[in-house]
Amino acid sequence: MSAPEAGGAGTLRIHHLDCGTLRTPVGVMVCHVLLVEVDDRLVLVDTGFGLADVASPRRLGPVRHVLFPDLDPARTAVGRIRALGLDPSAVSDIVLTHGDLDHAGGIPDLPRARVHMLRAEADAIGARRGLLSVQRYRPGHWSHHPHLVLHSPGSTTWKGLAGAVPLDEVAPGMLMVPLPGHTPGHAGVVLPLADGRSLLHIGDAALDAETLRTGRVRPDVRLRQHVIADDPATMRRTQRLLAPLARDPEVLLVNSHDRGLFEAARARDVR
Repeated sequence: MSAPEAGGAGTLRIHHLDCGTLRTPVGVMVCHVLLVEVDDRLVLVDTGFGLADVASPRRLGPVRHVLFPDLDPARTAVGRIRALGLDPSAVSDIVLTHGDLDHAGGIPDLPRARVHMLRAEADAIGARRGLLSVQRYRPGHWSHHPHLVLHSPGSTTWKGLAGAVPLDEVAPGMLMVPLPGHTPGHAGVVLPLADGRSLLHIGDAALDAETLRTGRVRPDVRLRQHVIADDPATMRRTQRLLAPLARDPEVLLVNSHDRGLFEAARARDVR
């Protein structure tokens, strides 16, 4: 279920969780969520699906007939946290790569948590303009009016990625980096690892490992990302910026749905 990245005193403990396995026609995918232990608090990067989605799958809309998610209470973020012997009520903050239904579904399960995202993403969720936005941003995930903390791009650059936003108040060394294209306010999240490297979770900025390693997109992946991207041209530009980081030995790069990247991250248990 998870492999913690841990180090000495004062370092973060990071668990890699699958919070909603997707059994799509093109293969099995994961919903790669990060759980970060920060002193006596917990922080999530994305949430996967939530308990209400499990109880009433129709709230996910027609896309559930394409994603075929394993909707199981034990696979939700709350279920995964409890299985680790931790208390979900200790989740103080959720940092979203973006607001898609398979990333934000668990937000209602953690109503006291602050929800961090780029302002452009919050604007897109609020507007829900166009068929794609209506399908990807589900009202049930936001109707409880969560405590949103909105961020504008910052003035610094991290490893060639402009607009980095420090989130030290959430977790020491955490950054949010704009990675637009898949959605208007899509972001990546950076966390320091105990071995001196950085973990970069890129969400859906690239859908598979091959795209990141080679810079080339398989025809089936290109079709998928074109169909679900808010701006396919911008998404391709983002991927060109990410390609060098996929080969950078100082960066452990993961995304939301590539099963191979997820399993590799779990296997790298830094103690």
